[in-house]
Amino acid sequence: MALDWDEFRFAKAVADRGGLTAAAADLGINHSTAFRRLAALEAKLNTRLFERLRTGYVPTPAGQAMIAAAARIEADVARFTRVVAGQGETPSGELRVTAPAGFAAELLMPMLASFTERYPDIRIELILAEATLNLSRRDADVAIRISREPSETLVGRRLAVTAWGVYGRADRAYGDLAREAWISPGPLVAGGSFMRFVEARVPPDHIRLRLNAVIGLEAAVQAGLGIGPLPCFTADVNPALQRLSGPHPELGADLWILTHPDLRHAARVRVFMEHIAEALLPLRPRFEGR
Repeated sequence: MALDWDEFRFAKAVADRGGLTAAAADLGINHSTAFRRLAALEAKLNTRLFERLRTGYVPTPAGQAMIAAAARIEADVARFTRVVAGQGETPSGELRVTAPAGFAAELLMPMLASFTERYPDIRIELILAEATLNLSRRDADVAIRISREPSETLVGRRLAVTAWGVYGRADRAYGDLAREAWISPGPLVAGGSFMRFVEARVPPDHIRLRLNAVIGLEAAVQAGLGIGPLPCFTADVNPALQRLSGPHPELGADLWILTHPDLRHAARVRVFMEHIAEALLPLRPRFEGR
């Protein structure tokens, strides 16, 4: 019985998404096509791959075996592409870089400008995301991350410590900060450490705004919605803001540049990581709130 990779990929997409509609959207096909493909695949195998339940499509034992095989194939293909991508000696080609949106807007663009001028044969795809992309699947080649504990499966270097303080508007005089309105990142940001920091200082009814991401915090403080924790590397250079306390070590984390071990010797990856580390070195006092 001859099966091709697309059939494995299709079955895995149905399992990952829990049904045909979402799987079809992921694969770029319509629902009726997905329905026909699943029926044809089950007929070809002469076995049922999914139980159709009210809560979604649940894999049968045969479906689970096919999905496990698909995951292994996907990992092997990703490993092969990393190895091939890592063999180039000339700094050229596509380079996928992921970084937090706030860091990119404030600091990364000048570094990218000098990098592309130095290495004109490298074309960068920049993915701005607070979420952690999977470098093993080559969602990105290089990740710039702020983290206390980066993944043990990646290699790279720590670039700086990112300090945080409490900030308010520069045109206001503040007394007891516990009496002020506050802005806070929500419980899903940094494992809830920012929310715990704020809640330890003010009662819940003083928290005027919660955000589900770091981006937007500085604009909220500058707009006068309240005071709150901000990264020193952006807030200290904003003339509309003043630092009211900090840096606070419990909010700090490390700035890393990371890649997959299979890509560490690829020329375009190596020169990019070296360039960013070199460009950021003079900025370390700013990151550390000094």
